[in-house]
Amino acid sequence: MDKESSAGVQPEATSHIEAREKRVIEARKFNLLSNVFMRVALRDKSACQYVLRILTGIPDLVVKAVRTEYRVSKITSHDVVLDVLAEDGSGKIYNIEIQRADTVDHARRVRLHGAMIDSEYLEKGETYADLPDLFIIYISETDLWKAGFTTYLVRKYFENTDIPYDDGQHIMYVNAAVDDGTETANLMQYFKTADPDDMNHGDLSKRVHLLKCEEGGYQEMCEVSEKIFKEGQAEGRAEGRIEQAKSTAMHLADMGLTAETIAEAVEISVGTVKQWLDNRKATIQ
Repeated sequence: MDKESSAGVQPEATSHIEAREKRVIEARKFNLLSNVFMRVALRDKSACQYVLRILTGIPDLVVKAVRTEYRVSKITSHDVVLDVLAEDGSGKIYNIEIQRADTVDHARRVRLHGAMIDSEYLEKGETYADLPDLFIIYISETDLWKAGFTTYLVRKYFENTDIPYDDGQHIMYVNAAVDDGTETANLMQYFKTADPDDMNHGDLSKRVHLLKCEEGGYQEMCEVSEKIFKEGQAEGRAEGRIEQAKSTAMHLADMGLTAETIAEAVEISVGTVKQWLDNRKATIQ
């Protein structure tokens, strides 16, 4: 009996082990444009420092602390999970974000991130002068602004003047689509491959090699694989819920309900519901 029981359990245990190993192998194929892999890679201060020195052009920048998946929560507003949040020796704050979707309102996303980070760094009793300089570095796979540059720096000026408006917030958009021959573009090409055999990128290359090839990085790659696996499951459930909501919305529209009422019923934005109804109308016509 014991023998049969053991024999029955063994295949299931082996299956879980093999599934995990397979996910780790797949995770090792990810590049640094995957926010999950980038978060794990840049939680290492030396690797993060290497990236920030190139992106900011500050060769002596020293990272004092770094946090990944840093959640900023407010009771009455939208939570924000920051990919990478770092602080240098002078107290300046750096936020690195990866965004692969082109459908997001990028400028307003950056605006929200800046506001949420600022709210974390100005404590009661402090003056506005105590608010640290903030650098938001927004990395995308495509050229979001379609002007043919690798890097886009946001500059603020008073209208009709050359007088800069300095509020301490510095915004930079960087993409991996345009190779303009700069050091930043070279780094972005490496982000696209994250080739563990390419050791031309200092501490970042060492970190990637450790994660992908060395025994010491195995546990962290397990973490990457599990997060990607769970995110995939969550996305599948979300897509299923949206499809169900869309189907219900169509039925309610056929019953004569307004888009506003439908949106409230299916817990989807009015704009999305109106788009669904407009698309169906266009298809019928």
